[in-house]
Amino acid sequence: MIGRSDLTVMEFSDLPAPTDADQILERRPYLIGPRDKVVIEVYNVPELTRTLQVDANGQISLPLLGTIDAAGKSPAELSRLITAGLTGRFVRNPQVTVNADTTNQIITVDGQVKTPGLYPVLGKMTLQKAIASAQGVTDYANTNYVVVFRKVGDRQMAGVYDLRAVRRGQYADPEVFTNDIIFVGDDANRRLIQTLISSAALLSGPLIAILN
Repeated sequence: MIGRSDLTVMEFSDLPAPTDADQILERRPYLIGPRDKVVIEVYNVPELTRTLQVDANGQISLPLLGTIDAAGKSPAELSRLITAGLTGRFVRNPQVTVNADTTNQIITVDGQVKTPGLYPVLGKMTLQKAIASAQGVTDYANTNYVVVFRKVGDRQMAGVYDLRAVRRGQYADPEVFTNDIIFVGDDANRRLIQTLISSAALLSGPLIAILN
């Protein structure tokens, strides 16, 4: 036992895969995320009816309206936003419907990545691919401390991976699954050194930091 009384460290060659039931999302309002596809229909205006993919920044682009923030909104909220933009100026009494064309299979990538958020599971997804979906790690990422949280049956489990070792081919790039939460840790030493360097106006000699 370490840290918490309910935390048990177990020996596995890899984090066990979830069951089929674990990968079924709980019923909750669906929110559009980056790289989702949305089907936008404007009644009697076929030139505005189209299927669009949300970009990595969570935006879509529509004729007449330009760039629209779609991520984080439900299809109904996006429909109201488009309706408001079209009303009066471009279309009389527009009737807009928005549907999300997605499998609703997502993972969460958080911590020291450039674009934390929810990402779709497209085919077989691995740890490296998941982190790449979030635009890679930040300058302060601790790449030897990447945690994958997963529900397996009635147990909440976590696997700690060394991303550097995966990149070197020392062990296989682990597969990740729907509902996994991936967390990239923070390299406190690197952050401390950067802070010391940026706070020093002029170094007349070597900068020494005792890290332990």
